[in-house]
Amino acid sequence: MNLDELMEKAKTYLPPEKLALVENAYKYAQKAHEGQTRLSGEPYIEHPLQTAITLAALQLDASSLAAALLHDVPENCNIPIAEIEKKFGAEVARLVDGSTRLGKISWSVEDVARRESQAKNLRKMLVAMAEDIRVVFIKLADRLHNMQTLDVHSPEKQRSIAHETREIYAPLAHRLGIWELKWQLEDLSFRYMEPERYRFVARLVASRRTEREQFITQVIQILKEEFEKAGLHAEVSGRPKHIYSIFQKMEKYAAIGKHFDDIHDLLALRVLVSTVADCYNALGIIHNLWHPLPDEFDDHIANPKPNGYQSLHTTVLCLGTTALEVQIRTYEMHHIAEYGVAAHWRYKEGEKGDIRFEERISWLRQLIDWHREFSGAEEFLESVKTDIFNDQVFVYTPKGEIKDLPKGSTPLDFAYRVHTELGHFCIGTKVNGKLVPLNYQLKNGDVVEILTTRGGKGPSRDWLRPNLGYVNTSGAREKIRQFFKKQARAENIERGKELLDIEFKRIGIKTIDRDAVAKQFKYDNQDDFLAAIGYGGVSAHSIALKLAVQTETPRAVTETAKREMSTSSVSVLGVGDMLTRMAQCCQPVAGDPIIGYITRSQGVAIHRKDCTNIVHEKERERLVDVDWIGAEAVYPVNIQVEAWDRVGLVRDITSVVAEQKVNIASVTFSNRDDHDHTTTTLLTIETSGLPQLLHIMGKIEGVRGVISVSRVGSEETAPNVAARPESRLDKNPPKR
Repeated sequence: MNLDELMEKAKTYLPPEKLALVENAYKYAQKAHEGQTRLSGEPYIEHPLQTAITLAALQLDASSLAAALLHDVPENCNIPIAEIEKKFGAEVARLVDGSTRLGKISWSVEDVARRESQAKNLRKMLVAMAEDIRVVFIKLADRLHNMQTLDVHSPEKQRSIAHETREIYAPLAHRLGIWELKWQLEDLSFRYMEPERYRFVARLVASRRTEREQFITQVIQILKEEFEKAGLHAEVSGRPKHIYSIFQKMEKYAAIGKHFDDIHDLLALRVLVSTVADCYNALGIIHNLWHPLPDEFDDHIANPKPNGYQSLHTTVLCLGTTALEVQIRTYEMHHIAEYGVAAHWRYKEGEKGDIRFEERISWLRQLIDWHREFSGAEEFLESVKTDIFNDQVFVYTPKGEIKDLPKGSTPLDFAYRVHTELGHFCIGTKVNGKLVPLNYQLKNGDVVEILTTRGGKGPSRDWLRPNLGYVNTSGAREKIRQFFKKQARAENIERGKELLDIEFKRIGIKTIDRDAVAKQFKYDNQDDFLAAIGYGGVSAHSIALKLAVQTETPRAVTETAKREMSTSSVSVLGVGDMLTRMAQCCQPVAGDPIIGYITRSQGVAIHRKDCTNIVHEKERERLVDVDWIGAEAVYPVNIQVEAWDRVGLVRDITSVVAEQKVNIASVTFSNRDDHDHTTTTLLTIETSGLPQLLHIMGKIEGVRGVISVSRVGSEETAPNVAARPESRLDKNPPKR
């Protein structure tokens, strides 16, 4: 362990006087950490040293390298920031202080109850980024070394840290365009979160490595000869595909019935040239040599990605019928693709700021402005995850101005991005001159025109329903919530009560103690709670979901899981191994509050506590306490779907359920009304528990023409069409 590797990397781009700062910081940190060791037993100084080496590979400035070496000194060695400032200057001290504050952040990404804390911490981190983005470079490098040395922790700790890394740090590296860090963080997270799948993919890739390497070597030689004939100077090399990205591609291909062998970009070449003109010349040579596949060409030079990535991508059939992906870019584009905004970093005294750098972090400046608009930390967290970490699309106003939005955004999201009032009074939209629905998902290059009226009543509450897909950005949702928050309190309370009743009725809960639910969600006053639901500040669906996950549910179902409840899934009076069966009258699933009923000849029947038979049971002495315990099983549940009748309705409903990898045991058409063209359908689906059931019901609600989705017991019949709930009035029938 020594300083040599760091100094070798740093001296390739730093002047001698700057190298002295780095060396002094190392010696100071080494002395401060003397005698301290990591859990692995290695000297503690190895961690800050490896963090600095990662940043040197990104060619960060001397102050960043010094701060990386010193970033754990205040916390672990009780040395005040003032002492570091005195020794190394205000700039290094500020970076160390920012890194120290970020180091205290605990994300708790798997703990739903602590999302508020997580959101506040994410806000602190992004504000620190806005003050000096080098703080986050240090944090990403610090996290990478922690992931590389994760073996010393328990499996539970490994999964927790890996989950946090995949949820927060890898997307952040992607948004900053730092591919070199992104792929390593993703692969390491995948390795610890899903070790069996990781090993499976790794073995699959390794099994044909020799064959692929021989093929790539042959292709490179052919291509080099062609470039030399054309007088084009180019560097050609094989490009490895990383484990996690291969896994994602396999999952995507499996969903459409394709095989591992169909993945084109497992075999890939990278061509580096000097100029943009050379990029297009190289593309022409390749297309003349081998046949390009249709719809497999992307020009990211003319249309760069939001994080600044530029390259030409093409897939060709070469040496027979082997598909090969080729990326073509300049050396500068390659440097930016690997190191992102770090490649644009300029911190020389007196030098003007890098305009491209400022453009590429404009989203961060915008985010800091947005956070003042959000009423709570959770809304801010939601905004970051949906509006910042997602891929983006670029669309145009009718005047030709470009607006960037998260992928999946709708015309309403666009309207609210332009101006709040434009969103509030939107009554329709045109995309590329044609009328489209408000939940149309925008695509790159769309020209969007918003149609408005000043005589309208403002936004619809339906715009806040996630399953309908009207708005998909947090900024738009928050502005709509603020609109309804200003409405009459009495109206919001009444609307909140209605939404809560509908949601609990939908999942099969017959009685609601609103006071108890309000207190559980930290509202002292029931009216405040209902008003929050009414104006959209709290989602009735999320309330039901959170109540469901409070009870431990079985793990994800496997292909070999039993199709009906096993006796090991329920304990009776704290004892397993008793004869039990699921009552067919109410069909409880994991997560439901349950109670046992001692039958005369069939052991203990398990009912939901609100089951009509239990509520009216006179022999109370035959009721016993029961509880769910961990088991791999699925449970049949009946759900009722009311919808406007149309061709393809059942196909669309069953497709939505199939996409969630859930089996449909039966489908029954229980009622049809020719007068108003509505139909009622009963489905029996096999679900792993209440959270999954709620998720599926929400997905079905999003199917065109569906009026309502509710859970019913097997002995219940669908209600008469004429007596359906008022929710039908909330949706207009489709045009026939």
